[in-house]
Amino acid sequence: MEVLKVVAEGVTTSFRYPHFMQGVQPTFEMPPPATIYGHICSALGEWVSPEGVEFAYHFTYVAKFDDVEHTHILTPGGGKLPGTNLPKALVGVVNPFKRAVLFQPKLVLYINRPEWKPAFQSPRYPVVLGRSQDLFTYKQVGVVRLVTAENAYFEHALAPYKMALQTGRGYVVLMPRFLDYDRGRLPTFARYVVLHRRVHSEELLRYEGEEQELYWIDPESPEEKGAHLGLLFHTFVGEYDDRHFVAGMAG
Repeated sequence: MEVLKVVAEGVTTSFRYPHFMQGVQPTFEMPPPATIYGHICSALGEWVSPEGVEFAYHFTYVAKFDDVEHTHILTPGGGKLPGTNLPKALVGVVNPFKRAVLFQPKLVLYINRPEWKPAFQSPRYPVVLGRSQDLFTYKQVGVVRLVTAENAYFEHALAPYKMALQTGRGYVVLMPRFLDYDRGRLPTFARYVVLHRRVHSEELLRYEGEEQELYWIDPESPEEKGAHLGLLFHTFVGEYDDRHFVAGMAG
C-alpha cells in the first residue's frame, strides 16, 4: 500500500491538556489525533472530510522543560462612556503560569492519502504543530510503499488502547480524537497508549485461539532484530474499538 510520508522538525512544541485552565499547562508527550487533523487541514488549506483518513506516526523529542508564560485578563474599569454601556477603561491582570514544552520535536507522519503530496510540498498555511508559535519545517515529503509482515517493532508511537493489555510498557492517556467544527468544535475523546520504549511484536501477549496479526511496516526504517518499524494506524471518526488493524482494512 502506498502512503504519504512526511518528516517534520521544529524547535519547540507543546500539546495542551484541554482541562487545565490556569496555574500550570502540562503537555501530552505525543500529538493528539485532533492536532494531527488540524495539521493536515492546514497544509491542504481547507477542512477536509475526516471520513476514511487513516494516519500513523513516529514522534520524538530531545528534552522536556518548563517555560513561564503569562496571560492578560481584562476586566471592565469603573464608569461608562457617556450614552453607552461600554466601560471607560479595561483593567488588565497579569496571570503567570508554567507550561511544559518539548524541545527539538520530530514527527514522521504517514497518511493513507498519497495524492496529498503536492499540498505538503507547498503547504497553504505556515507549518506548525501544537501552538501557533511552534513553527515546523518539512524535511522530507514523499510516497512510500508499505508492506505487511508478521514481525515488527514499535517505538515513539501512539498505540490503540488494546495494546495496554498486550504489553507492560507505555502508559494510557485520554486524548482529543477529533474536534467537530460544524458543531461548535465539539470534542471527541478516546484512550490511547503512549509507547516510548521499543516493543517487538513477539513480546506482545497473545491469547489462545488468537490469529497471527499482520502489521504494516516501513521498509525504509532501520532494521532491528530482523524487523522494521511497525505502523499503528488510527482514524479521526467512526467506530473505535481499540483493536489494532491494518490501514485500509478498518472496520
